[in-house]
Amino acid sequence: QVHLMESGGGLVQAGGSLKLSCVASGTAFRLTDMSWYHESPGQDRDEVAWISLNGRTNYATSVEGRFTISRDDSKGMVYLQMDSLKPEDTGIYYCKVHVWNMDVERYEDYWGKGTQVTVSS
Repeated sequence: QVHLMESGGGLVQAGGSLKLSCVASGTAFRLTDMSWYHESPGQDRDEVAWISLNGRTNYATSVEGRFTISRDDSKGMVYLQMDSLKPEDTGIYYCKVHVWNMDVERYEDYWGKGTQVTVSS
């Protein structure tokens, strides 16, 4: 079992910055890909940033050039640096990790509970 805890959300003015953090804890797992998703009211939960085990990254067009995903495997952490924030970035941000469960020898996905980001105009 893997537990995820996001932090770093809050209220910020348009043009400002926030840095989200997500820590993975548990036993007998190995992190692989890690992602951040954005969900705004009435909308689907969409992936905005992805990072592979070897550090390759991919971003949604809407955040390309403004958001940066990074990871620290020694701490079980994934981060999302959000710059030049816009009101449409408002919503709940979730981290998701794809792990190798060493106990049952299979890949599994886990989600955090989310952190609220509100960008005022």
